[in-house]
Amino acid sequence: MKGWQFRRSWRLFARGNGMVLLLLAAAMLLALTGCSSGAKESQQGQPATVELKLAHFFPSTHPAETELIQPWARAIEEATGGQVKITSYPGETLLKADAIYDGVVTGIADIGLSCFSYTRGRFPVLEVFELPGITYNNSKVASKVAWEGIKKLNPEEVQDTKLMMVLTTGPGDLFTKVPVRSLDDLKGLEVRATGLSAKTLEALGATPVAMPQSEAYEALAKGVVKGNLSPVEVLKGWKHAEVTDYLTRTPFLYNTLFFITMNLDKWNALSPEVQQAIEKVNEKYFEEVAMGLWDKQNEAALKWAVEETGMKVINLSDEETQRWIKLVEPIQEEFVAKMDAKGLNGREILNTVKELADKYNQEYK
Repeated sequence: MKGWQFRRSWRLFARGNGMVLLLLAAAMLLALTGCSSGAKESQQGQPATVELKLAHFFPSTHPAETELIQPWARAIEEATGGQVKITSYPGETLLKADAIYDGVVTGIADIGLSCFSYTRGRFPVLEVFELPGITYNNSKVASKVAWEGIKKLNPEEVQDTKLMMVLTTGPGDLFTKVPVRSLDDLKGLEVRATGLSAKTLEALGATPVAMPQSEAYEALAKGVVKGNLSPVEVLKGWKHAEVTDYLTRTPFLYNTLFFITMNLDKWNALSPEVQQAIEKVNEKYFEEVAMGLWDKQNEAALKWAVEETGMKVINLSDEETQRWIKLVEPIQEEFVAKMDAKGLNGREILNTVKELADKYNQEYK
Protein backbone atom coordinates (compact mmCIF):
# COMPACT_ATOMS: atom_id res chain seq x y z
CA MET A 1 0.00 0.00 0.00
CA LYS A 2 1.31 3.41 -0.95
CA GLY A 3 1.84 6.06 1.70
CA TRP A 4 -1.03 8.25 0.61
CA GLN A 5 -3.36 5.20 0.59
CA PHE A 6 -2.35 4.25 4.17
CA ARG A 7 -2.92 7.78 5.45
CA ARG A 8 -6.35 7.90 3.78
CA SER A 9 -7.36 4.53 5.30
CA TRP A 10 -6.27 5.66 8.78
CA ARG A 11 -8.31 8.88 8.53
CA LEU A 12 -11.38 6.87 7.58
CA PHE A 13 -10.81 4.43 10.48
CA ALA A 14 -10.30 7.20 13.00
CA ARG A 15 -13.35 9.10 11.78
CA GLY A 16 -15.56 6.00 12.15
CA ASN A 17 -14.09 4.81 15.43
CA GLY A 18 -13.26 8.08 17.14
CA MET A 19 -16.00 7.60 19.74
CA VAL A 20 -14.63 4.16 20.66
CA LEU A 21 -11.16 5.59 21.11
CA LEU A 22 -12.51 8.41 23.25
CA LEU A 23 -14.41 5.99 25.47
CA LEU A 24 -11.34 3.79 25.89
CA ALA A 25 -9.25 6.79 26.83
CA ALA A 26 -11.86 7.96 29.35
CA ALA A 27 -12.06 4.51 30.92
CA MET A 28 -8.29 4.37 31.31
CA LEU A 29 -8.29 7.81 32.91
CA LEU A 30 -11.02 6.83 35.39
CA ALA A 31 -9.17 3.64 36.30
CA LEU A 32 -6.00 5.55 36.96
CA THR A 33 -7.88 8.16 39.01
CA GLY A 34 -9.63 5.45 41.01
CA CYS A 35 -6.38 3.69 41.84
CA SER A 36 -4.80 6.96 42.86
CA SER A 37 -7.83 7.85 45.05
CA GLY A 38 -7.88 4.41 46.78
CA ALA A 39 -4.21 4.63 47.62
CA LYS A 40 -4.78 8.09 49.01
CA GLU A 41 -7.56 6.91 51.31
CA SER A 42 -5.39 4.02 52.49
CA GLN A 43 -2.51 6.38 53.20
CA GLN A 44 -4.83 8.64 55.15
CA GLY A 45 -5.96 5.65 57.26
CA GLN A 46 -9.68 5.90 56.53
CA PRO A 47 -10.96 2.30 56.32
CA ALA A 48 -14.44 1.65 54.99
CA THR A 49 -17.29 1.34 57.50
CA VAL A 50 -18.23 -2.23 58.43
CA GLU A 51 -22.04 -2.46 58.36
CA LEU A 52 -23.57 -5.23 60.46
CA LYS A 53 -27.16 -6.55 60.50
CA LEU A 54 -28.64 -7.50 63.88
CA ALA A 55 -31.68 -9.82 64.05
CA HIS A 56 -34.03 -10.25 67.02
CA PHE A 57 -37.65 -11.12 67.74
CA PHE A 58 -38.72 -8.40 70.18
CA PRO A 59 -41.06 -5.65 68.95
CA SER A 60 -39.45 -2.35 67.98
CA THR A 61 -41.04 -0.76 71.08
CA HIS A 62 -39.69 -3.33 73.55
CA PRO A 63 -37.01 -2.21 76.06
CA ALA A 64 -34.69 -4.85 74.61
CA GLU A 65 -34.63 -2.71 71.46
CA THR A 66 -35.09 0.81 72.83
CA GLU A 67 -33.00 0.59 76.01
CA LEU A 68 -30.36 -1.98 75.06
CA ILE A 69 -29.83 -2.61 71.35
CA GLN A 70 -30.17 0.92 70.00
CA PRO A 71 -28.00 2.68 72.63
CA TRP A 72 -25.47 -0.18 72.52
CA ALA A 73 -25.21 0.05 68.73
CA ARG A 74 -24.70 3.82 68.87
CA ALA A 75 -22.04 3.39 71.56
CA ILE A 76 -20.15 0.88 69.39
CA GLU A 77 -20.28 3.21 66.39
CA GLU A 78 -18.91 6.03 68.51
CA ALA A 79 -16.26 3.89 70.23
CA THR A 80 -14.96 2.62 66.89
CA GLY A 81 -14.86 6.06 65.31
CA GLY A 82 -17.63 5.13 62.88
CA GLN A 83 -15.82 2.00 61.65
CA VAL A 84 -18.62 -0.31 62.84
CA LYS A 85 -22.28 0.50 62.23
CA ILE A 86 -25.05 -1.82 63.43
CA THR A 87 -28.57 -1.84 61.96
CA SER A 88 -31.23 -3.61 64.02
CA TYR A 89 -34.00 -5.73 62.47
CA PRO A 90 -36.54 -6.29 65.30
CA GLY A 91 -39.77 -8.26 65.28
CA GLU A 92 -38.42 -11.27 63.31
CA THR A 93 -38.09 -9.11 60.18
CA LEU A 94 -34.76 -10.73 59.29
CA LEU A 95 -34.93 -14.13 61.02
CA LYS A 96 -37.44 -16.08 63.10
CA ALA A 97 -36.61 -16.33 66.80
CA ASP A 98 -35.64 -20.01 66.68
CA ALA A 99 -33.43 -19.49 63.59
CA ILE A 100 -31.40 -16.54 64.87
CA TYR A 101 -28.41 -18.33 66.37
CA ASP A 102 -27.83 -20.53 63.32
CA GLY A 103 -28.56 -17.51 61.12
CA VAL A 104 -25.62 -15.76 62.76
CA VAL A 105 -23.41 -18.83 62.28
CA THR A 106 -24.20 -18.95 58.55
CA GLY A 107 -24.00 -15.18 58.06
CA ILE A 108 -27.64 -14.42 57.25
CA ALA A 109 -27.38 -12.01 60.16
CA ASP A 110 -24.10 -10.63 61.49
CA ILE A 111 -25.37 -10.31 65.07
CA GLY A 112 -28.36 -11.91 66.78
CA LEU A 113 -30.39 -11.64 69.99
CA SER A 114 -32.63 -14.53 70.99
CA CYS A 115 -33.17 -17.28 73.59
CA PHE A 116 -30.97 -20.36 73.83
CA SER A 117 -34.05 -22.38 74.81
CA TYR A 118 -35.76 -21.75 71.46
CA THR A 119 -33.51 -24.48 70.06
CA ARG A 120 -33.55 -26.85 73.02
CA GLY A 121 -30.95 -29.57 72.69
CA ARG A 122 -28.65 -27.31 70.66
CA PHE A 123 -27.09 -25.90 73.87
CA PRO A 124 -27.11 -28.77 76.39
CA VAL A 125 -24.64 -27.26 78.89
CA LEU A 126 -26.39 -23.89 78.96
CA GLU A 127 -29.63 -25.54 80.06
CA VAL A 128 -28.09 -25.50 83.55
CA PHE A 129 -28.93 -21.79 83.85
CA GLU A 130 -32.64 -22.49 83.37
CA LEU A 131 -32.96 -25.48 85.70
CA PRO A 132 -35.67 -25.32 88.39
CA GLY A 133 -34.65 -25.54 92.03
CA ILE A 134 -32.01 -22.79 91.82
CA THR A 135 -33.16 -19.52 93.35
CA TYR A 136 -32.38 -16.19 91.70
CA ASN A 137 -33.41 -13.04 93.55
CA ASN A 138 -33.73 -11.04 90.34
CA SER A 139 -32.49 -10.74 86.78
CA LYS A 140 -29.28 -9.05 87.95
CA VAL A 141 -28.34 -12.19 89.85
CA ALA A 142 -29.41 -14.59 87.09
CA SER A 143 -27.63 -12.60 84.36
CA LYS A 144 -24.42 -12.25 86.38
CA VAL A 145 -24.43 -15.96 87.21
CA ALA A 146 -24.97 -16.89 83.55
CA TRP A 147 -22.31 -14.60 82.08
CA GLU A 148 -19.67 -15.47 84.68
CA GLY A 149 -20.62 -19.14 84.52
CA ILE A 150 -20.30 -19.29 80.73
CA LYS A 151 -16.86 -17.68 80.89
CA LYS A 152 -15.82 -20.23 83.50
CA LEU A 153 -17.33 -23.32 81.82
CA ASN A 154 -16.45 -22.18 78.26
CA PRO A 155 -18.81 -24.72 76.64
CA GLU A 156 -17.96 -26.03 73.17
CA GLU A 157 -21.53 -25.38 71.96
CA VAL A 158 -21.01 -21.60 71.73
CA GLN A 159 -17.55 -21.58 70.17
CA ASP A 160 -18.95 -21.13 66.65
CA THR A 161 -19.90 -17.48 67.31
CA LYS A 162 -18.48 -14.58 69.30
CA LEU A 163 -20.68 -14.13 72.37
CA MET A 164 -21.00 -10.43 73.14
CA MET A 165 -23.08 -10.87 76.30
CA VAL A 166 -25.96 -12.84 77.81
CA LEU A 167 -28.91 -11.64 79.87
CA THR A 168 -31.92 -13.23 81.53
CA THR A 169 -35.50 -12.63 82.50
CA GLY A 170 -34.62 -13.59 86.04
CA PRO A 171 -37.16 -15.50 88.11
CA GLY A 172 -40.62 -16.15 86.75
CA ASP A 173 -43.71 -16.41 88.91
CA LEU A 174 -46.95 -18.32 88.77
CA PHE A 175 -50.00 -16.15 88.11
CA THR A 176 -53.39 -17.81 88.25
CA LYS A 177 -57.15 -17.35 88.27
CA VAL A 178 -57.41 -19.19 91.61
CA PRO A 179 -55.11 -18.83 94.65
CA VAL A 180 -52.12 -21.21 94.80
CA ARG A 181 -50.70 -21.37 98.32
CA SER A 182 -49.60 -25.00 98.33
CA LEU A 183 -48.93 -28.01 96.14
CA ASP A 184 -52.48 -29.15 96.83
CA ASP A 185 -53.81 -26.00 95.14
CA LEU A 186 -51.53 -26.62 92.13
CA LYS A 187 -52.48 -30.27 91.60
CA GLY A 188 -54.18 -30.78 88.24
CA LEU A 189 -54.29 -27.03 87.51
CA GLU A 190 -54.00 -26.26 83.80
CA VAL A 191 -51.05 -23.88 83.40
CA ARG A 192 -49.64 -22.48 80.19
CA ALA A 193 -45.98 -23.55 79.86
CA THR A 194 -43.49 -24.73 77.26
CA GLY A 195 -40.19 -26.62 77.19
CA LEU A 196 -38.47 -27.01 80.54
CA SER A 197 -41.24 -25.05 82.31
CA ALA A 198 -43.75 -27.70 81.26
CA LYS A 199 -41.53 -30.42 82.68
CA THR A 200 -41.17 -28.45 85.91
CA LEU A 201 -44.90 -27.95 86.37
CA GLU A 202 -45.60 -31.60 85.61
CA ALA A 203 -43.17 -32.59 88.38
CA LEU A 204 -45.17 -30.38 90.75
CA GLY A 205 -48.46 -32.05 89.84
CA ALA A 206 -49.89 -29.33 87.58
CA THR A 207 -51.16 -29.95 84.06
CA PRO A 208 -48.96 -27.99 81.62
CA VAL A 209 -50.60 -26.75 78.42
CA ALA A 210 -48.22 -25.82 75.61
CA MET A 211 -48.93 -22.59 73.75
CA PRO A 212 -47.02 -19.45 72.75
CA GLN A 213 -47.21 -16.40 74.98
CA SER A 214 -49.21 -14.61 72.27
CA GLU A 215 -52.14 -17.05 72.77
CA ALA A 216 -52.12 -17.09 76.58
CA TYR A 217 -54.33 -14.01 77.15
CA GLU A 218 -57.27 -15.45 75.23
CA ALA A 219 -56.77 -18.90 76.78
CA LEU A 220 -56.80 -17.38 80.28
CA ALA A 221 -59.81 -15.21 79.46
CA LYS A 222 -61.78 -18.23 78.24
CA GLY A 223 -60.63 -20.49 81.08
CA VAL A 224 -58.83 -22.89 78.73
CA VAL A 225 -55.90 -22.54 81.13
CA LYS A 226 -56.03 -21.34 84.72
CA GLY A 227 -52.54 -19.88 85.00
CA ASN A 228 -49.17 -19.08 83.47
CA LEU A 229 -45.55 -19.53 84.59
CA SER A 230 -43.64 -16.59 83.17
CA PRO A 231 -41.72 -13.39 83.92
CA VAL A 232 -43.89 -10.85 85.73
CA GLU A 233 -43.45 -8.37 82.86
CA VAL A 234 -46.22 -10.14 80.91
CA LEU A 235 -48.77 -9.04 83.53
CA LYS A 236 -48.58 -5.57 82.01
CA GLY A 237 -46.87 -6.05 78.66
CA TRP A 238 -49.29 -8.78 77.59
CA LYS A 239 -52.10 -7.59 79.92
CA HIS A 240 -52.28 -10.94 81.73
CA ALA A 241 -53.18 -9.20 84.97
CA GLU A 242 -56.55 -8.49 83.38
CA VAL A 243 -57.33 -12.21 83.19
CA THR A 244 -55.63 -13.53 86.35
CA ASP A 245 -56.15 -12.61 90.01
CA TYR A 246 -53.29 -14.14 92.01
CA LEU A 247 -49.52 -14.18 91.76
CA THR A 248 -47.52 -16.82 93.66
CA ARG A 249 -43.84 -15.90 94.02
CA THR A 250 -41.71 -18.81 92.76
CA PRO A 251 -38.15 -17.49 92.18
CA PHE A 252 -36.83 -21.07 92.02
CA LEU A 253 -38.93 -22.32 89.09
CA TYR A 254 -38.11 -20.23 86.05
CA ASN A 255 -35.33 -18.38 84.24
CA THR A 256 -34.83 -17.73 80.52
CA LEU A 257 -31.39 -17.04 79.08
CA PHE A 258 -30.90 -14.70 76.11
CA PHE A 259 -27.77 -14.18 74.01
CA ILE A 260 -26.30 -11.40 71.91
CA THR A 261 -23.76 -13.01 69.62
CA MET A 262 -21.80 -12.19 66.45
CA ASN A 263 -20.70 -14.12 63.36
CA LEU A 264 -17.19 -15.39 64.07
CA ASP A 265 -15.72 -14.53 60.65
CA LYS A 266 -17.04 -10.96 60.88
CA TRP A 267 -15.58 -10.62 64.36
CA ASN A 268 -12.18 -12.03 63.35
CA ALA A 269 -12.05 -9.65 60.38
CA LEU A 270 -12.08 -6.63 62.70
CA SER A 271 -8.79 -5.12 63.81
CA PRO A 272 -7.61 -5.83 67.39
CA GLU A 273 -8.14 -2.15 68.22
CA VAL A 274 -11.76 -2.24 67.05
CA GLN A 275 -12.38 -5.53 68.87
CA GLN A 276 -11.02 -4.05 72.08
CA ALA A 277 -13.25 -0.98 71.74
CA ILE A 278 -16.31 -3.18 71.23
CA GLU A 279 -15.43 -5.38 74.23
CA LYS A 280 -15.32 -2.30 76.46
CA VAL A 281 -18.77 -1.22 75.25
CA ASN A 282 -20.10 -4.76 75.79
CA GLU A 283 -18.83 -4.79 79.36
CA LYS A 284 -20.37 -1.39 80.12
CA TYR A 285 -23.78 -2.23 78.65
CA PHE A 286 -23.93 -5.64 80.30
CA GLU A 287 -23.25 -4.17 83.73
CA GLU A 288 -25.31 -1.00 83.41
CA VAL A 289 -28.24 -2.08 81.22
CA ALA A 290 -28.57 -5.72 80.20
CA MET A 291 -28.23 -7.59 83.49
CA GLY A 292 -31.03 -5.62 85.13
CA LEU A 293 -33.23 -4.97 82.11
CA TRP A 294 -35.97 -7.39 83.15
CA ASP A 295 -35.98 -6.21 86.76
CA LYS A 296 -37.21 -2.80 85.66
CA GLN A 297 -39.96 -4.36 83.57
CA ASN A 298 -40.97 -6.86 86.24
CA GLU A 299 -41.15 -4.24 88.97
CA ALA A 300 -43.23 -1.87 86.85
CA ALA A 301 -45.56 -4.68 85.78
CA LEU A 302 -46.13 -5.93 89.32
CA LYS A 303 -46.85 -2.42 90.59
CA TRP A 304 -49.36 -1.91 87.79
CA ALA A 305 -51.00 -5.31 88.37
CA VAL A 306 -51.47 -4.74 92.11
CA GLU A 307 -52.53 -1.09 91.95
CA GLU A 308 -54.60 -1.10 88.76
CA THR A 309 -56.13 -4.57 88.65
CA GLY A 310 -56.10 -5.57 92.33
CA MET A 311 -53.89 -8.62 91.85
CA LYS A 312 -53.07 -10.39 95.12
CA VAL A 313 -49.50 -11.55 95.82
CA ILE A 314 -48.91 -14.85 97.62
CA ASN A 315 -45.58 -15.75 99.25
CA LEU A 316 -45.02 -19.43 99.97
CA SER A 317 -43.87 -20.40 103.44
CA ASP A 318 -40.30 -21.67 103.80
CA GLU A 319 -41.62 -25.17 104.47
CA GLU A 320 -43.81 -25.10 101.36
CA THR A 321 -40.97 -23.73 99.24
CA GLN A 322 -38.76 -26.67 100.25
CA ARG A 323 -41.53 -29.10 99.29
CA TRP A 324 -41.64 -27.62 95.79
CA ILE A 325 -37.86 -27.58 95.40
CA LYS A 326 -37.58 -31.21 96.49
CA LEU A 327 -40.00 -32.25 93.74
CA VAL A 328 -38.05 -30.49 90.97
CA GLU A 329 -34.57 -31.59 92.10
CA PRO A 330 -34.80 -34.81 90.01
CA ILE A 331 -34.75 -32.54 86.93
CA GLN A 332 -31.34 -31.32 88.11
CA GLU A 333 -30.18 -34.92 88.50
CA GLU A 334 -31.34 -35.70 84.96
CA PHE A 335 -29.19 -32.80 83.75
CA VAL A 336 -26.16 -34.15 85.63
CA ALA A 337 -26.66 -37.61 84.09
CA LYS A 338 -26.98 -36.11 80.59
CA MET A 339 -23.74 -34.19 81.01
CA ASP A 340 -21.92 -37.25 82.35
CA ALA A 341 -23.10 -39.22 79.33
CA LYS A 342 -21.46 -36.60 77.10
CA GLY A 343 -18.17 -37.02 78.93
CA LEU A 344 -18.61 -33.80 80.91
CA ASN A 345 -18.66 -33.38 84.68
CA GLY A 346 -22.35 -32.71 85.26
CA ARG A 347 -22.04 -32.30 89.02
CA GLU A 348 -19.26 -29.76 88.66
CA ILE A 349 -21.29 -27.75 86.12
CA LEU A 350 -24.36 -27.72 88.38
CA ASN A 351 -22.35 -26.84 91.49
CA THR A 352 -20.64 -23.98 89.65
CA VAL A 353 -24.02 -22.40 88.96
CA LYS A 354 -25.33 -22.99 92.48
CA GLU A 355 -22.22 -21.44 94.03
CA LEU A 356 -22.45 -18.39 91.77
CA ALA A 357 -26.17 -18.04 92.58
CA ASP A 358 -25.42 -18.09 96.32
CA LYS A 359 -22.69 -15.50 95.83
CA TYR A 360 -24.70 -13.04 93.77
CA ASN A 361 -27.95 -13.50 95.70
CA GLN A 362 -26.01 -12.00 98.62
CA GLU A 363 -24.73 -9.13 96.49
CA TYR A 364 -27.95 -8.23 94.64
CA LYS A 365 -30.80 -8.58 97.13
